[in-house]
Amino acid sequence: MPAYITSIATAHPNYAISQPETVSFMAKAYQLNQQDEKKMRLFYRISGIDNRYSVLEDYGKKDNFSFFHQIPAHFPTTAQRMEMYEKSAILLVLKAFNNLKSKYNFDNNEITHLITVSCTGMYAPGLDIELIIEANLPTTIHRTCINFMGCYAAFNAMKVAKSICEENENHKVLIVGVELCTLHLQPALTDDDWLANALFADGAAALLIEGKTSKKSLELKSFYADLAPQGKNEMAWYIRDYGFMMKLTSYISYLLAEKIKSITHKMFDKFGINQNQITHYALHPGGKKIVEGLEKVLEIDAFHNKYAYEILKNFGNMSSVTIWFVLEKFWNDDSFFEKNHHLLAMAFGPGLTLEAGLLVPSK
Repeated sequence: MPAYITSIATAHPNYAISQPETVSFMAKAYQLNQQDEKKMRLFYRISGIDNRYSVLEDYGKKDNFSFFHQIPAHFPTTAQRMEMYEKSAILLVLKAFNNLKSKYNFDNNEITHLITVSCTGMYAPGLDIELIIEANLPTTIHRTCINFMGCYAAFNAMKVAKSICEENENHKVLIVGVELCTLHLQPALTDDDWLANALFADGAAALLIEGKTSKKSLELKSFYADLAPQGKNEMAWYIRDYGFMMKLTSYISYLLAEKIKSITHKMFDKFGINQNQITHYALHPGGKKIVEGLEKVLEIDAFHNKYAYEILKNFGNMSSVTIWFVLEKFWNDDSFFEKNHHLLAMAFGPGLTLEAGLLVPSK
């Protein structure tokens, strides 16, 4: 029994921050010397990102910080960061949900299941219950929370939704995801920390998955998952005294390329197609070098993955919700729905985990 994405919408916070603005904030906050500030500006300039968004206004300021006002002497504690998450995450989720509602005007009472996704904060009663109350969703809705999985979590949410719809074609699953990565600025300033600080941003997404449809949709045809344990120390996500600490090394791009090279045949066998049948790609823009490495192994050019670059440039890496921003670009591209295209979407995260999905558009 099939499952379809029948609507999708995204949302970003109000505070837009350019890469040069972020460097100015970092230089002031960390009291960088002239040489380190110059090095950081180069780091940010080659990131492939022009602009990101944050729920915090501090990144666009040079002084009078509100959230990071005590650094570098004292960083916000995990408790302080989670308090900000509790206050901000639901507002951004509601923004994404309302964007979805305004575009597609569905009946809330028809939603049978709710899946929430986030790896940048947790609390209970959490986002799922708050959304039910604030958006006036049925209290009888079945709830599933997918937390702390990193950038590939969107695929787990879509797989769970697909299984729910395969069980009963009348099921309608609402997925909402939110990531507030910018809450987790860390005290350390190693090259790996600079890499993480140059990439991550905040965003939210909402989508509906249904078991039957007669309108524009993206069918969730098949999924593939694999693991490269040798990379578990190269990409990680820890809860520490000063928030959530991302470990992301420059070695990741090499490991991912090697992994893709070794599993390509298995992945396409699972999908039941040949790679030459793939017409479009949505590779999670975890970083410019990572995307370029994957394209080289898959033997595709940047044009085939153009929407990933657009999202990276204008929004940065928003962890798990980023792939939905990319899919929304396809959703709004009428030419994508004119032919029998095949879209390969892919994301990765701690583990080193790789998730992929085959999506097919229909009208």
